[in-house]
Amino acid sequence: MEQAASGGSVGIIGLGYVGLPLAVEFAEAGHNVVALDADGSKVAAIEASHSYIEDIPSERLAAVRDRLHPTTRYAALAQVDAVIIAVPTPLNENREPDLQPLVSAGASLGNVLQEGQLVVLESTTYPGTTRERLAPLLEESGLRAGESFNLAFSPERIDPGRTDYTIRTTPKIVGGLTPQCMERASALYRSVCDEVVPVSTLEVAELTKLLENIFRSVNIALVNEIAMLCDRMDIDVWEVVDAAATKPYGFMSFKPGPGMGGHCLPVDPFYLSWKAREYDSKTAFIELAGEINAEMPYFCAEKIAGALNEDSKAVRGSRVGILGVSYKAGVGDVRESPAIKIMRLLADRGAELSYHDPYVPELPGFGLSSRPLDEVLDSDVVAIVTVHPELDTDEVLSRAELVVDFRGVTSGRTAGRVVRL
Repeated sequence: MEQAASGGSVGIIGLGYVGLPLAVEFAEAGHNVVALDADGSKVAAIEASHSYIEDIPSERLAAVRDRLHPTTRYAALAQVDAVIIAVPTPLNENREPDLQPLVSAGASLGNVLQEGQLVVLESTTYPGTTRERLAPLLEESGLRAGESFNLAFSPERIDPGRTDYTIRTTPKIVGGLTPQCMERASALYRSVCDEVVPVSTLEVAELTKLLENIFRSVNIALVNEIAMLCDRMDIDVWEVVDAAATKPYGFMSFKPGPGMGGHCLPVDPFYLSWKAREYDSKTAFIELAGEINAEMPYFCAEKIAGALNEDSKAVRGSRVGILGVSYKAGVGDVRESPAIKIMRLLADRGAELSYHDPYVPELPGFGLSSRPLDEVLDSDVVAIVTVHPELDTDEVLSRAELVVDFRGVTSGRTAGRVVRL
């Protein structure tokens, strides 16, 4: 099979928190990039050099505008040397993998696939997806994976809002259908990543990403369970975690919180447990961690209700202010956000909700808009759910009548009425 050069043109399918930063990175490295998304509004935003991703300033988009070509048409991918798929891989209502976005992208790409192209999947998924699901879709083109086109898997390691580890400075895992596929994909990524880590198979690369996130999920579940126990025992969990973190070996500090959000941590454990059932294998430890973390929003809603009760107030009719509704600090991503779940639980009980989040101007599902901080602090109770860099904790403590802190930012502070996780 004739190989195209490792440089040249690159296509990106999916322009969300993974795809858009990747497209910009390749464009900055000198590649011509065809950036494809089914959402025409994203394409229009990129054409106008208007970024909708916090990690990508609009100025960076404008600087590569001549090398970044947004489109909704798969036909545009027929001319590129390599195509990277970065579409969502969510769970369905039964907490099972929903590969429809990937299947749609693979089928559409198969209609325009050319001999000699490289296709890389970055979407997080269960072991076997690239070989068993994506390859057959692409081979509908009449071309053979590993023979007439290259196929690889390289898991995304994007952590939105993070500046110390970027696409370039985070080691890149690459697994190929064949050794030649792996080498070709590795060569591509070396133009935007300082370190490429080749692995022996597609499945090793797929499972590596799941292990990374399940490791965090399990440890977060552990400390969340400790937090619930500390609540019963009237022990300050934040002091316990900080004290344990002074041990210089054998302990890694994880913080409790209102639950996990985002596109990976709440989803990935279920991807692996679902696949494990195919092999008659139990993943009870992983599934239990997922259940504990999923329970945290319910626990937090009860903490708010209990705090109101101490003030002789019912949830129904009380004004509840939420500080931070995105799933993590510094971003506007509300996917699987525990704050949203807490708000739904409180709304079902008749609470009058308001919220302050400079990164999330609207919550259409609630018919709410972000309110100025001083207005939200006038609520009967204020819950600190996500601590954005701009949050003035001193103002919160000085002005709010009752504060429920799920992030430990008030730990060690003296204030009026503060209830901590």
